[in-house]
Amino acid sequence: MDELHDHHIQDTGTPLASGAEVMEKFEKESRTRSFDAKLLVKIAYILCLFFTLYHLAYASGITALQMVNIKHLALHVGLVLVLGFAFYPVSKKASRTRIPWYDWILIALSAFMPVYVFIRYPAFISTGFRASMMDLVVGTVLILLVLECSRRISGPALSILSVVFLLYGLFGRYLPGVFQHRGYSWERIVTYLTTDIYGIYGSSVKVSATYIVLFIIFGEVMNKCGMGQFFNDIANSLAGHTKGGPAKVAVLASGFLGSINGSAVANVVTTGTFTIPLMKKTGYSKEFAGAVEATASVGGQLLPPIMGAAAFVMAETLGVQYASVIKAAVIPALMYYLGIILQVQMRAERNNLLGTPKDQLPRLKEVMKARGHLLIPILFLLYMLIFSGKTVIVSAFWTIIVTIVVAQLRPVSRMRIKDICDAFVQGAKSTVSVAIACACVGIIVGVCSQTGFALNVASTIISIGQSSILLTLLFTMVTCMILGMGLPSIPSYLITATIAAPALIKLGVPDMAAHMFCFYFAMFANLTPPVALASFAAAGLAGGNPMKTGFTSVKLALAGFVVPYMFVYNQQLMLSDVTLLSGIQVCITACLGVALIALAAEGYLFTKASWPVRIISFATALLLIDSAWLTDMIGLVLGLLLFLFQRVKQQREKRSASAA
Repeated sequence: MDELHDHHIQDTGTPLASGAEVMEKFEKESRTRSFDAKLLVKIAYILCLFFTLYHLAYASGITALQMVNIKHLALHVGLVLVLGFAFYPVSKKASRTRIPWYDWILIALSAFMPVYVFIRYPAFISTGFRASMMDLVVGTVLILLVLECSRRISGPALSILSVVFLLYGLFGRYLPGVFQHRGYSWERIVTYLTTDIYGIYGSSVKVSATYIVLFIIFGEVMNKCGMGQFFNDIANSLAGHTKGGPAKVAVLASGFLGSINGSAVANVVTTGTFTIPLMKKTGYSKEFAGAVEATASVGGQLLPPIMGAAAFVMAETLGVQYASVIKAAVIPALMYYLGIILQVQMRAERNNLLGTPKDQLPRLKEVMKARGHLLIPILFLLYMLIFSGKTVIVSAFWTIIVTIVVAQLRPVSRMRIKDICDAFVQGAKSTVSVAIACACVGIIVGVCSQTGFALNVASTIISIGQSSILLTLLFTMVTCMILGMGLPSIPSYLITATIAAPALIKLGVPDMAAHMFCFYFAMFANLTPPVALASFAAAGLAGGNPMKTGFTSVKLALAGFVVPYMFVYNQQLMLSDVTLLSGIQVCITACLGVALIALAAEGYLFTKASWPVRIISFATALLLIDSAWLTDMIGLVLGLLLFLFQRVKQQREKRSASAA
């Protein structure tokens, strides 16, 4: 089966850009050093391995490693900073094979940060967290280290935004109107951000040091034992032979993998190097092929059970059970993917794009026989999270152990000790980019908390929206997409949840719906130009126009842009206080609404749809946003009429063609 898989890739040709080139161009986190000195390679390898083993040991609950929360967070941030300055050069022109003298100084300062917290913590407690002059100096250095490391890894956007918030904390007293606050000295800001469980050592770093690091390690272990190919093969066996099959394979495989790895660009590269050439060979345009891969990859972070670790972060932020987040997320995520699949099907029907012959595809039975055991860790994780009563941290730890054990059951997935260590090392490297972004987000969140900025933004959004939920939703959507530009998914959610979600909550939107709404549109920043990293990465693989690919992605994800409005207006879509009858009603109307949006976007159902039909179709879909019986009945009737109209039109065209 693996030989067939490899042969099939060769037959379809290679993409215009390699996966490594695309990662280098569109994901700054991949631009790491590759040391030429063997000693440096070994030291970096051991340090990354220590990073992972420490976090696994801490998660296991080993008593000897349990410590005060701020000490654990300080050690986490210190290790991340050391790895960040070791692996990421100061600029593109800087050496990628050695560490210059100034980075050794930054590494030493980074290593000193947790040591200082360990030494000073008793004094912090005894003085009520009053900062000495030395505390202020060390705290200032820590802030500068975080800003610089974030700039190197994620680009300047997040660091600049953090600096703007620091300036706001210092000079906000001089601002007019609602954004004015009493003002804070640099001493008070540094103390707030660096000496207690606020700011840098606050909630954003906490989720990085507990949930995110473990699920990144889990994802790397799964990738190492062949989960990526398993998802590709399963998707091929299920949908590869149908009309437009390669595009459906891209949607399914990217959704499966994206839920685990949590990185849209990495997901595009992982699955796109295989799926995009297949889609192009089938007959899809370069831009459409890239857009399918991008929208499916971004959607993986919306898809339970893992949601790129967002489900656990959201549960922690809202103070609810993990199962509550999964229950709320499942139908909206499926609606998102249904919209993409329907547009793919309509495009295939219109252009008569055939699937891959069955004899060139792996059979489901063979796939499950070879790698079906890799589903055991995912099922085990769900059991641990939902039924065992264990914490997320303990569940993640044991799932990693189970994955390693289960992988040994079959030769195709079996890992040597070296493979496991390599996965652990890669997990540490992959964690650095997200963790340092979380530390930088801590600066923003800390200033927001200290100054009351988030409440001021909420009041402003509501006042602009004139207390209208719809207008407030629109302004919140724009705010989330701007704040989410170019950021990893978890930091994007944390920022938008802090700044934008309170506006919706103040208008009576339930906490879960408000946070999920913000999360959706923070994710869509990866698709929408001018900063559309997932779309641009997919365009690089496909050889298509980046901006055109971005706008095609928006069209493909159109249902996803509407679904958040649907679950805000209709809580039953998130399975909140739902009966069996109302649940059936919600599912039917939601599916019909998504189908009508697909018709409006693609302009095809049985035959080409005119612009009036497309406009009516979209308007009918909007009627189904409200859960009221009247609007649902009108929407159902209009949807049925549109369906019949297109069917009759198709029959007439067939008769005309036969007569000719």
